[in-house]
Amino acid sequence: MGTVTGQWKQLLLNALESNSHLKHSSFFQLATVGSSGRPSNRTVVFRGFQENSDKIQINTDCRTHKVEELKHCPFAEICWYFTDSWEQFRINGRIDIVDASDPDLKKVQQREISWFASSLKSRLQYLGPSPGLPCLSKEPDQEFLDPSAGPDGAFCLLVLDPDQVDYLNLKIDQRIQFTCQLSENGEKCWNSQRINA
Repeated sequence: MGTVTGQWKQLLLNALESNSHLKHSSFFQLATVGSSGRPSNRTVVFRGFQENSDKIQINTDCRTHKVEELKHCPFAEICWYFTDSWEQFRINGRIDIVDASDPDLKKVQQREISWFASSLKSRLQYLGPSPGLPCLSKEPDQEFLDPSAGPDGAFCLLVLDPDQVDYLNLKIDQRIQFTCQLSENGEKCWNSQRINA
């Protein structure tokens, strides 16, 4: 057991690089807890790490069930499996919801950066009807989006702040658990331990 700075993040960056030729390598599963106490799971897109950190960014529509669930219980886990390198990452932590009403200017800026980093096609989906509700129209409305317009009100940024990472490499039968603790000055300190696969 020893202090590790970003070792799991480097393993993840390596896995992303070695599997980058596979389109699905940027998708992972996000599990939340519903207000009923039951688990809820879906596939989302990795939108990068927040600048100079190990926080994972996910774009979503603030009208989705996952946002409701995260407001009820902010803890979540992602599961990412890389098919070429046979590596799995289970990353546990707390999710911060950054929407249009967030009072933190820095978070609002990050939300805007994430909006403009998305494709126009991706941005267009936030202009449509509320996700998860019955479809009332057979023909989808043709929405127009000004490419220079800032984030739509339905767009929100989810930021997962990891506190535990379970790394499994099936090719070499290796499993490492990374656990985060805060130091006296409030900085993250990661410990790692080899565990049985």
